Amino acid sequence: MNYHQYHPIDVVNGPGTRCTLFVSGCEHNCKGCYNQSTWSLRSGHPYTQDLENRIIADLNDTRIPKRGLSLSGGDPLHPQNVSAILHLVKRVKQECTDKDIWLWTGYLLSELSEAQKQVLEYIDVLIDGKFIKELADPSLDWRGSSNQVIHYLKS
Repeated sequence: MNYHQYHPIDVVNGPGTRCTLFVSGCEHNCKGCYNQSTWSLRSGHPYTQDLENRIIADLNDTRIPKRGLSLSGGDPLHPQNVSAILHLVKRVKQECTDKDIWLWTGYLLSELSEAQKQVLEYIDVLIDGKFIKELADPSLDWRGSSNQVIHYLKS
């Protein structure tokens, strides 16, 4: 898996202070996407064990209270990203037990493969649906267009 950006302190992509990882690879090609540079699986930088260790360390850093991890892109549930994302979310839930995980995907919850559904067992919130430029609404919390749905998977 490749990634484009990692922000150890982010207050835009989810509630509270977050650690946010933008992965590479998206096959949805949404018209008006603000992150088109992340579409290619080969773009960005290789996701490494060092980066994963940094994410875990940043989530556990008590100097800045962080509520959790946000995964966006690209698409974290792109079939070629699922294995690395599954490993990361399992590790976060094991080593950062008080942190929540939010994940944005262009796939609909109802169309996820069995492999993609495995990731859902470890995340708290899924925002699904392609960005639709004609339904764009900047007043929406955590979504770009009104067709996208926030699924609270854990209470």
